[in-house]
Amino acid sequence: MKRVTYPIFSHEYFMQKALQLAADAFERGEIPVGALVVSEDKKIIGKGSNQTELLHDITAHAEILAITAASNYLGAKYLRECTLYVTLEPCVMCAGAIAWSQIDRVVFGAFDKKKGFSMQSPPIIHPKKDIVSGVLEYESEYLLKEFFKKLRE
Repeated sequence: MKRVTYPIFSHEYFMQKALQLAADAFERGEIPVGALVVSEDKKIIGKGSNQTELLHDITAHAEILAITAASNYLGAKYLRECTLYVTLEPCVMCAGAIAWSQIDRVVFGAFDKKKGFSMQSPPIIHPKKDIVSGVLEYESEYLLKEFFKKLRE
């Protein structure tokens, strides 16, 4: 019998994939945020990067697009037992979508001290949901700072 080995999947592994999506958004002139939804069996079932400029749609955030893609993939509106990886702390709008989609876990990189959901009271995402913050935070922040630095030039 042939032995099959699988790569070790970790929060850093999936956040690295989300950072690649954010870098793609950066190259397109979008705020560099990338997101993906991962199923319980560690399969990427939804991807998104900011497309607000491309689509002329303020709701076209990376998280919303990833949630929509995952829901379409599963043919279901609820994403229980899934994890959302996103390079920037979700805003209030995206936190609402996360709550309504019933995603079990959110893993994000950089904090958004102005518009992030954790700044809101009462909390939008249920307190029993797993929230992991600061995964590849430096890399996520760096990409965002470079983007806004480039805009000011």
